[in-house]
Amino acid sequence: MTNALPDQITDKPRRFLSTAIPYVNAAPHIGFALELVQADCLARFYRQRGEWVFFQGGTDENSIKNVQAADAASLPVEKLVEQNAQRFLALAEKLNISNNSFVRTSASAQHRIGVERLWKSCCEAGDIYKRAYSGLYCVGCEQFYKPGDLADGRCPEHGTEPESVVEENWFFRLSRYQDRLSDLLNNGTMQIVPAARANEVRAWISGGLEDFSISRSAARARGWGIPVPDDPDQVIYVWFDALGNYITGLGYGGPSAENLSAYWADSAAREHVIGKGISRFHALYWPAILMSAGLNVPSRIFVHGYVTVEGRKIGKSAGNAIDPVPLANQMGADALRYYLLRHIRASEDGDFSQSRFQQAYTAELGGQLGNLVHRTLKMIEAYRGGLLSCPSDFSLTEDRLKRSVDRLATVVANHLEDFAFDRALEAVWLVIAEANRYVAEEEPWALAKAGEAHKLDLCLFSLFHALRVVAYCIYPMLPETSEKLATKLGLPINVTDPIEPVASVRVAAGLPLFPAVASD
Repeated sequence: MTNALPDQITDKPRRFLSTAIPYVNAAPHIGFALELVQADCLARFYRQRGEWVFFQGGTDENSIKNVQAADAASLPVEKLVEQNAQRFLALAEKLNISNNSFVRTSASAQHRIGVERLWKSCCEAGDIYKRAYSGLYCVGCEQFYKPGDLADGRCPEHGTEPESVVEENWFFRLSRYQDRLSDLLNNGTMQIVPAARANEVRAWISGGLEDFSISRSAARARGWGIPVPDDPDQVIYVWFDALGNYITGLGYGGPSAENLSAYWADSAAREHVIGKGISRFHALYWPAILMSAGLNVPSRIFVHGYVTVEGRKIGKSAGNAIDPVPLANQMGADALRYYLLRHIRASEDGDFSQSRFQQAYTAELGGQLGNLVHRTLKMIEAYRGGLLSCPSDFSLTEDRLKRSVDRLATVVANHLEDFAFDRALEAVWLVIAEANRYVAEEEPWALAKAGEAHKLDLCLFSLFHALRVVAYCIYPMLPETSEKLATKLGLPINVTDPIEPVASVRVAAGLPLFPAVASD
């Protein structure tokens, strides 16, 4: 990871992209792996098409729930937070996540400086005030609820009974920004994807926005968190603190504003990838705080659904919080990336199943793509000694496979632009299926036996061409597989480079693209 800007900023578009930052009261589970992979896919896609991308992740550590988890584990808070933060870092590495920055909110001096500056900016705007408050508080959500918002007296997100809390806190004047937030959505300055989530946000606004608490008593928080400037008896509420990471990671409030200027103030886009349970905070609280501080708001917020496991909601009591690291160890990062991106609809809830994961690896990755690669390269090796040249009339070829292949990059790019990761991979696999049918219909072995040299060259190069386009198109989603395939195809270019004509190439069959994995 690097926080640095390129040595020379060109006129390429610049984009900020982030995941949410998860609580570290427990180890990561497969639900957050989905968010990491989705965001990484976007980061690689944007870079592939020539943009400078600052991709940021991190961990939300200044939370009362982290204090409670440390108590339950009989550990100092610092110890528990450190252990679990390292697990989230390890997950990002295991899944081949290409983030530039990782903000740990309890460990970053720059984050604390930036949050204090953000607080003071909102104070200067007249948007922070102190008053007594009583309400029903869910520690899991780190949020107050009205009685009417509860489901049979329980938090609608966690199913737990909220605590009754009475204390004096600092508040942010969210009510002042109701009309401006509505305008952001209606004029397209800030887009919420999918449309159903945007409509949900509009409904919240039309129902009336109330000021919200942005501090907690230091006593209740056990002193864990960033103290409120000039009020040491209060700590900054986790959401005001946590949301600030998106700009503190760019240097906000610090001595250098280079990244903040390039990737937030002057960027082409500012995007967040988040789960549906925290859309209120990102679509209402965060843009209002930014407007108060005189900063740009996010341009797009993509909201994904939840992952269930074998049809059940992930939860500690259910004992089904699957650790994604062993899954990636078992079959490789790309196998897990493939399942999460293709078999879970991007903006909807989806289910993870061990048996379907195994089947996706064996039948789809190995059986379809892996088999196509293996037999294509074997035929090039057997019939052309591994050296393949482009027939002079290949560009004039009008067979069905070439037509499908030549459209693929545009189709995939359109789907990724719309966050439709599953449809992007579906489009690739349709071409893979077309190529496998092409082999069966053209029968290259028969062409070789009959001495049809030119037809054989066209057939083999069509298959090579299909695979090189596949290698390019899957790079954002399956980067390791893309690079392995490019190497097997003997391509002298990086898979992130545009697809250019190839006069001749020497392929290398070698080991299977997807080795067989024994099932448990």
